[in-house]
Amino acid sequence: MESFAAASQVYAGGLIFARVAAIVMLLPGIGDTSVPPRVRLAFAFLMALMLMPVVARGMAVPPDVSGVAGAVIKELMIGLMIGGILKIFLSSLSTTGEIISIQTTLAFAQTAAPGQASPSTTIGTFLGLIGITLIMATDLHHMFLTAIVRSYAIFPFGREIPIADSAQLAVQTVAGSFKLGLQLAAPVVVFSLVFNIAAGLVGRVMPQFQVFFVATPLIVLLGLSVFALSLGTIGMVWLNRYRELTSLFLG
Repeated sequence: MESFAAASQVYAGGLIFARVAAIVMLLPGIGDTSVPPRVRLAFAFLMALMLMPVVARGMAVPPDVSGVAGAVIKELMIGLMIGGILKIFLSSLSTTGEIISIQTTLAFAQTAAPGQASPSTTIGTFLGLIGITLIMATDLHHMFLTAIVRSYAIFPFGREIPIADSAQLAVQTVAGSFKLGLQLAAPVVVFSLVFNIAAGLVGRVMPQFQVFFVATPLIVLLGLSVFALSLGTIGMVWLNRYRELTSLFLG
């Protein structure tokens, strides 16, 4: 080993790879399950090699195995925390799709979500793909890569993991994700509420009128029309909020 790299260099590279690989595994777009694992590992390995000259300076190898294992576990936990926060906020689009599907009676239609490897509503899957497309089209993934580099300034090697702050940030992110999902679906929710109230009044005034057979096609058609009209606003609002979240890791 000494013929090619010193023990300290191998140790530093291993720690950098542990954090970068944990982040890349959960990073939106790059870390999706639709991306082959070898591609993700190769990307994390190459990025670790590029970061070594920048962040691996003056690192000493612990004298025992437990110290090395503890340092690797710390780096993995920091990487999972950062990648998990970015991944959780992406679920706001799935929440929006679920709410819209419920309001338009399309919740029974389930499809496979490529980014989550789990069944999701058709609208939720569509919004998830829109979100990944917006991230790549607007170069927001460059901010993700910058956040990885900046994480070594916020969480340097050897520093204790802020477990309490990380848990609070995770709770706030989950709450903010659900809140944003409901806000993005608000136009369809308001339309559905008004439509159902009107349909209920028609059913009370004309009991012999077949409200269900008439209202169901209308709520699907008009609900999807409202969704299509608000799709641009949904994408821009969500992208701006995601950019604000990413800026937290940029200091």
